[in-house]
Amino acid sequence: MNTPKLIFKQFVLISIITLFLSSCVTKKEVVYFQNAKDFETIVDTDTFSAKLKVGDIVSIFVSTFVPEAARPYNLVVEGGQGQMIDYLIDVEGNIDFPVLGKVKLLGLTVEEAKNLFKKKFEEGQLLKDPVIIIRILNFRVTIAGAVNAPGVYQVTGERVSILEALGMAGDLSIQGRRDNILVVRDFNGVKTYSRIDLTNKEVFNSPVYYLTQNDYVYVEPNNSSISTASGDSRITNLIGITSSLIGLVLIFVSVN
Repeated sequence: MNTPKLIFKQFVLISIITLFLSSCVTKKEVVYFQNAKDFETIVDTDTFSAKLKVGDIVSIFVSTFVPEAARPYNLVVEGGQGQMIDYLIDVEGNIDFPVLGKVKLLGLTVEEAKNLFKKKFEEGQLLKDPVIIIRILNFRVTIAGAVNAPGVYQVTGERVSILEALGMAGDLSIQGRRDNILVVRDFNGVKTYSRIDLTNKEVFNSPVYYLTQNDYVYVEPNNSSISTASGDSRITNLIGITSSLIGLVLIFVSVN
C-alpha cells in the first residue's frame, strides 16, 4: 500500500506547485517603460489641450481696466453671496452669454474660447483690452479596475496625463495589467476605445496619453489576480481530482 501513498503525495505536491506558479507575477509584467535606455532624452512636443464638449460646465470671468464696464458679463447667482453663474454647453454646442447671446464653444480649447470672447468684445466695441478667464468645472476622470484607490477624480488644471491620473488613484495594484489599459472616451455621444501599454516608452506618443474630461480608465486584472479570485474553486477542484485519483489507485491496487 506504499505505492498509492507515494503517488498521492507526488500528485498533491505537483498540484500545489502548479497552483503557486500560476499565481505568480513576473518582474516583466509590472515594470514601466521597459525599453527606455539609460540617460535617454525625449523632447515633449505635445501641445495637447482639452476641447470643450457638449455637457461641459464652464465658468467665465471677464475683467477690464474699467470694472463697471465688465459687470454686465459677470452675473452672480441670486442669493449666492457673490457666487458667479456657470454655463452649460448645450446639445448644439452653445452657451447663452449675457449681451452676446448664443456663443458656440463646442470643439474649442480653453485658449481658443478666450480668444473668441475677446474678439467678440473688441469687434463689437463692447470692451477695451478685456481679460477672459475660463475654467472647465466638470473636468474629472474615472479610474476603475486593479488600482489601489479606484474612483472619480477631479482635475484642477486644463489637462492631465494618464500617469498623473493613475497616480491619483494610488497607482496600479500588483494585480493590474500594465500592458493593456483601456481608455473609454466620449465626445458628443461618440465613444472611442483605446488601449495603452505602460511597459513601453511609446506610451508618451499615445493619442490617449493626455486624458480629456469624463474619460474612463479601466485597468484589467492579470493572471495573478484571476488565480487569487478563483483560488477557492481551484482548491475545490484539486480536492475532487485528488479524491478521484486515490479511488483509481486503490481500485488498481485491489485488482492487482
